[in-house]
Amino acid sequence: MTVLHLADESEAADLAAFLSRLLHYDRSAAVRLQAAGTALAVFGRPASFEVLAIRAVRLAKPYENGLDVTLDVTVSAGELLESVDEPAGTAVVPAAVTGPPWAGVLPPRGGWRPEPGLPEPDALRAMVAAGVGEFRSRSEELAAEQRTRSEFDRIGREIWSRTVGETGLPVRAVHAAQSLGFLRAAVGAGDLALLSSGGWLRLRTPYGSIAVRRAGLGTLGVSVR
Repeated sequence: MTVLHLADESEAADLAAFLSRLLHYDRSAAVRLQAAGTALAVFGRPASFEVLAIRAVRLAKPYENGLDVTLDVTVSAGELLESVDEPAGTAVVPAAVTGPPWAGVLPPRGGWRPEPGLPEPDALRAMVAAGVGEFRSRSEELAAEQRTRSEFDRIGREIWSRTVGETGLPVRAVHAAQSLGFLRAAVGAGDLALLSSGGWLRLRTPYGSIAVRRAGLGTLGVSVR
């Protein structure tokens, strides 16, 4: 088995929290792990957000009993969570699973450049709160016969597909960042960055990143709710 030695207990706790949030939206969620040396990237797709979430994890040392140079595998998020030993700061890489379509279309490793126009964190949080409130009020106004999954999806798609000012970043990316714990109250204006590379946009925070294709990820079978 391949054992990951995380940098410390807090890294293990943050990894466990990230996996738990992904599983909250999809109990069968998978994650793709990519590592080289002492840096591990965990990619996940929170169901219903139409984005990719990336959590960077620091390793204390390269893995044991496995690959010597690099690691690249898609595994069950639930099995990985069960293997996390927070006091010991370790995690065991589960057996590989057949990856979902999104796992084969990851953001580029480099070539990212800053994009202007990103509002401050408080404004982003307020934008998400306003979207949640609008979804709730519009859903409650529907007649009983209109309260269908397709109608709720339509309302959600309309709200969360709006962009953040002129940046082109969909509001659903900010919503995902907040829901996954990336946009915490401690995050200040200097902690956020909006980056672009090719057809991708990336919202980077100290706790993780949210990446989204400029044209959306519809070809990967992703829906928005």
